[in-house]
Amino acid sequence: MAFTYFFRDSQTLELLLEQALPSLRGQAFIRIWDAGCAHGPEPFTLAMLLREVMSDFVFRNVRIHASDIDTQFGPQIAAGIYPEQEVKRIPEPIRRRYFRPAGAPGHVQVVDEIREKVTFVQHDLLSLKPIREDFSVAVCKNVLLHFDEAERRRVFGMFHESLRPGGFLATEHTQKMPQPLQALFEPLASYAQVFRRLDGPEARAVAHAPHSLPRASTVPQGLKRSHA
Repeated sequence: MAFTYFFRDSQTLELLLEQALPSLRGQAFIRIWDAGCAHGPEPFTLAMLLREVMSDFVFRNVRIHASDIDTQFGPQIAAGIYPEQEVKRIPEPIRRRYFRPAGAPGHVQVVDEIREKVTFVQHDLLSLKPIREDFSVAVCKNVLLHFDEAERRRVFGMFHESLRPGGFLATEHTQKMPQPLQALFEPLASYAQVFRRLDGPEARAVAHAPHSLPRASTVPQGLKRSHA
């Protein structure tokens, strides 16, 4: 089961959005994929960070697709209700702007403006099929450590496929870009795993060469489902 909390690794998320923002502002549709979203803090964090730096006109174009293999998270993400204990890490000004008291004692709810930007979908990353193929940004920071090297390579290849040309990808600190795939993504910082999709001849050769992306292991999916 993926684990995360509000504003976890915010330095990486802020760097990602800082790099992506100039191109996002010119897009009619800003689609973001948060893969392995667990119970929702990360996609809501992304929405809050974007709202802080976007005008009303641009923010209305944002759609965040939060996915996880575990469907039990769907109702909580839709409701956006969390124990007060879970939001204590959030800077107070952000907390005041984007949370309100919930009906349940000791709980708060993400405000409608933010909650409406996030849609939950059940998805298994090891299916190697993206949920769509025109994302501006993809984030996967809670799952890849559970996969073996061959699976990670295939999943990175899937993210390349899911992003529009020049799109951005962020992963967890421990997951370096596999060397055979470095033609697919340009690193944007030495201290964070933030990348831009490449689309030159070398990238196209790697993306279309089936043997360059080793196939996922043949371990039965049922043995891995609790991790994705």
